[in-house]
Amino acid sequence: MKMKSNTVILHTAALFIMPLQLMFSIFLLLRGHDEPGGGFIAGLVAASAFVLYAFSFGAESTRKLLRVAPRDLLAAGLLFGLASTIPSLLSGQPALTAHWWEVPLPGDGYLKLSTPLIFDIGVYLAVLGTIMIFVVGLMESDE
Repeated sequence: MKMKSNTVILHTAALFIMPLQLMFSIFLLLRGHDEPGGGFIAGLVAASAFVLYAFSFGAESTRKLLRVAPRDLLAAGLLFGLASTIPSLLSGQPALTAHWWEVPLPGDGYLKLSTPLIFDIGVYLAVLGTIMIFVVGLMESDE
């Protein structure tokens, strides 16, 4: 006879922990080029949130929650990484030379954007997509 209490606990925990993990992954992503963190570790944290959900609710539910195929996340990440080289190449500098822009916000604030952030977003998406390809693929082959 199987006990279902572990499943209920896992389902409940996944629903509460996943949003916190995703918010923490965004925090790690955005502070990464100034302090420890960045696209790789943020992508791992985000992937662990989706893996927890996949273990709780299955591969098909996880695919529906992602809304984007994992291979498309990987491809988008590679494109972001490639796009981060364009500003330096257009200005005649070596590839991956950092560039920063200040975008004025309403009031006196500025939003600082940079090519390292674009590169980190690309790494984030590539790591998330790669891990999800492996996990969802393994779970579907088991089913």
